[in-house]
Amino acid sequence: MKALAPIATVIVLTASGTALAGDDCHSPMAEWKSRDTVAAYAKGLGVTSERMRIDDGCYEIRGRDADGNRVELKIEPATLAILELEVRFRPGADASPYLRGLNARAGTLVNPDSSRAPDVPSAASPTRPDTN
Repeated sequence: MKALAPIATVIVLTASGTALAGDDCHSPMAEWKSRDTVAAYAKGLGVTSERMRIDDGCYEIRGRDADGNRVELKIEPATLAILELEVRFRPGADASPYLRGLNARAGTLVNPDSSRAPDVPSAASPTRPDTN
């Protein structure tokens, strides 16, 4: 029984490391955009880049937005898809630029220029067909 303990430990540690590997970017370096392109992309998003580094195969940018809030972006290097966005708002800062286009219900996208409310099912209307 004591001989199985080290084997079980190795299996558990290997499985936990595999679960964390999903946060990495796996694009081949030949497909990566240049650092200058990524910096220009961040600037186009309104983020002034203070630090850019590569971590787990992804670009990570730390900087500030136009309101002075700290912003961290994790960007896929080949497609420039934003994988993570973290904003640390200053006290009293306006968060609405980051919430524009989101409805209060479960991340439903709404046209921010639309003057009418989105079509959202009410509690009285069923969201799935009756199976009786």
